Amino acid sequence: MPEELITTALQRAFRAQSPTPGLLVHSNRGRQYCSNAYRKLLHDHKALGSQSHRGDCCNNAQAESLWARLEKEVLEVHERLVFADLADV
Repeated sequence: MPEELITTALQRAFRAQSPTPGLLVHSNRGRQYCSNAYRKLLHDHKALGSQSHRGDCCNNAQAESLWARLEKEVLEVHERLVFADLADV
């Protein structure tokens, strides 16, 4: 996953809704989340980065479970598109 994809998505999210100072943004330890550009973006918006513990695959289990359930129960059960466009998502 390219660093630019992550930083662009975060910039769009911050533009769509200004974060409250101290917003906690959780991610895994992927290189794109450790980059200077990503960390600067968090800092500039007074957001706090949070990452999984090194070597602990269960650290993010709740979030992974939520996304797996959303994918299975909402996105995969429909033969047509679930959302009309990005704004609908």
